[in-house]
Amino acid sequence: MIQIKRPLKEYLVYFLFPLALFYWGLVYWRSLFYRFGFFVSRRLPCHVISVGNITVGGTGKTPTVIFLAHYLQNKGGKVAVLSRGYGRTTNGTVLVSDGTEIKVSWEESGDESFLMAKKLNNVPIVVDEDRFRGGMFLMQQFNPDIILLDDGFQHRGLERDLDLVLVNSGDQVSDHKLLPYGLLREPWINIKRGNVVVITKTNLIKPKPFLLRKVKETGLPILRSVVRSSISSFSPDTPENLNGQTVFLVSAIGDSFGFKRTVEKMGCEIVGEKILPDHYQYVQSDWKNVESLSSSTDYIITTEKDWVKIGSFTFSKPIVVVGVDVEVEPEMKLEEILEQFL
Repeated sequence: MIQIKRPLKEYLVYFLFPLALFYWGLVYWRSLFYRFGFFVSRRLPCHVISVGNITVGGTGKTPTVIFLAHYLQNKGGKVAVLSRGYGRTTNGTVLVSDGTEIKVSWEESGDESFLMAKKLNNVPIVVDEDRFRGGMFLMQQFNPDIILLDDGFQHRGLERDLDLVLVNSGDQVSDHKLLPYGLLREPWINIKRGNVVVITKTNLIKPKPFLLRKVKETGLPILRSVVRSSISSFSPDTPENLNGQTVFLVSAIGDSFGFKRTVEKMGCEIVGEKILPDHYQYVQSDWKNVESLSSSTDYIITTEKDWVKIGSFTFSKPIVVVGVDVEVEPEMKLEEILEQFL
C-alpha cells in the first residue's frame, strides 16, 4: 500500500484550531465583562480618535496616525498621540516627544512611537500601557483638544469619540480566522463596534471581492487610503531615480509584502529580500549578513521604521530609506465623519 503523507499544514490545523477556540472564549468573556459593566471604560476630558485594526499584521496604523495628526493640525486642532509603545524596554508613562524635542531613545519608546516623534512637529507623544493614565498625563502637561489613540481598537478601557478600524486590502480568506489559526484578533462581527472602516493600501493591491463584501455588510461608513512613497529624508543615500536599479530589501515590519509592492512601484528590480519579525531589534552582525547577501545589487532598501533602529550602524554599501505617507479618501467624506463624531 502506498502511503501519502499529509502536508504539514493539515496537521497544524488539528493543533491550531483548538487554540483558536480557546482564544475565542477569552475574547468572548472579555467582551461580556465590558458589556455588563464588570470592566469599566473611562473617559478623558478631550476628544479621542482611535486608530486600530481587527487583524494582526501591518494595516498601516502608524502612517494613518501621522496623516490624521497633520490633517487635524491643519484644521486648527491641538493634537497629541497616545500609544502603548510596543516592544519598548520601559514601563509606565514615558514622554517620547513634547512636540519640539524627542526625549528618549527608540528602545525606551518603541520603534513606531519613535518614528512618529521624528515625523510629527508640535505633537506631544506619550506611551503608556495604561492608556487612561497616559492620556491624563497628556492633558495635564499639554491640554490637547484631540488625542489620537494608536492601536486602540482592542483597548476598551478608554472611551473614544471615533473608532477607525483599518483593514488591509491584501487580506486573504484564510486570514479571517481567529488567532492563531488565522490573523483575526477578535471575531469579525466585532468590527461593528467601530464607527468607520478604512480599507488601506488600495493602490498597492486590489481588495478581493470577499473582503469588499464583508466590509460592506458591516453597514459602517467606508473610507480608503492610498500609499505615497518617496525616498525618505532619513535616507543616507538619495539617488535621483531608483527606476531600473537592482535592490535588496530588508524589513522588520508587519506587512513586508506591502513594502515590496511599494518598492516595485518605484521601478526597482528586486533581486532578494530579508524579512525579519515585526519590531525586530537589529545588531550590527545582522547587517553584515545583509551586505553579504546583497553584494551584487546597486542598493539596499529599508523602511523608515527599520532605519530608526539601525541608523547608528556602520555600512559599507549604499542604503536607501523609503518613506511612505498615506492619504485617506475621499477627503470630503472624512471631513463629514470628523464633524459628525467630534
